[in-house]
Amino acid sequence: MDIPAATVRKYGKPPFRVAVLHGGPGAPGYMAPVARELAQVTGVLEPLQTTDSLEGQISELRTQLADHADVPVTLIGSSWGAVLALILAAREVKLVRKLILVGSAVFDAQNSSRVEARRMSRLDAGKRGRYEALKMELEKATPAGSRRLMKEWGKIIFEADAHDPLTTDLEVLDLQYELHKKVWSDFVVLRDHPTRLGSEFSRIDVPVLVLHGDFDPHPIEGIRPFLENCLRDVRFHTLSECGHYPWIERRARTGFFDILLREISPLSDARFAKNN
Repeated sequence: MDIPAATVRKYGKPPFRVAVLHGGPGAPGYMAPVARELAQVTGVLEPLQTTDSLEGQISELRTQLADHADVPVTLIGSSWGAVLALILAAREVKLVRKLILVGSAVFDAQNSSRVEARRMSRLDAGKRGRYEALKMELEKATPAGSRRLMKEWGKIIFEADAHDPLTTDLEVLDLQYELHKKVWSDFVVLRDHPTRLGSEFSRIDVPVLVLHGDFDPHPIEGIRPFLENCLRDVRFHTLSECGHYPWIERRARTGFFDILLREISPLSDARFAKNN
């Protein structure tokens, strides 16, 4: 495993009032470009999730923020990181000031299946065949073999997820298939229960901003209605000509960072405090 011994990377100078959460689960490191950009104006933490259960990742993140952040923080979560941010905010009121969800995972089984269908529709026949073959090979692979297979699988998924990327390097430190499988399975149990996830999120009492690319394979129909039904304060912004990773998209990158910088500014926090 190529994860640093210290599982929290720090950017900029204290206070550390912003934290960025990577997705996967099991793809640590890819929020580094976002952290570096935001560190020009504030201290930013990049917690790296290393535990192989949903409850373990929540506990790990809780400790990382309590030990290293100047709480409460603005949590910026990408994909799986958006889900993790929501769960933590529901359980740890004192740790979180605001949530920004980027390319969130969806919250029901039907729309989850649509993610893969959308990806497949964007690939040629050869890539679709190789994608399916890799899925089967991963189930039988050794830990060493799974990293090689995940790297190839990730490249195919990236091709379907990105619109017009400036780079293909997501800066992922490691691709952890077993961790991904175990944590995702835990989340599916929570997601597919008729009331548990909605009940969990209904406890969130901080502002939430959802940023979603119009080319992201995760259908917004699997995100917006669910969150509007259980969150008190949620806003949505669609990023045009943008896939799953806005910070590498040629046409969306600038607008994406403009929004983030505005949302993490002290003026934004002051407006929120005045309105509440």
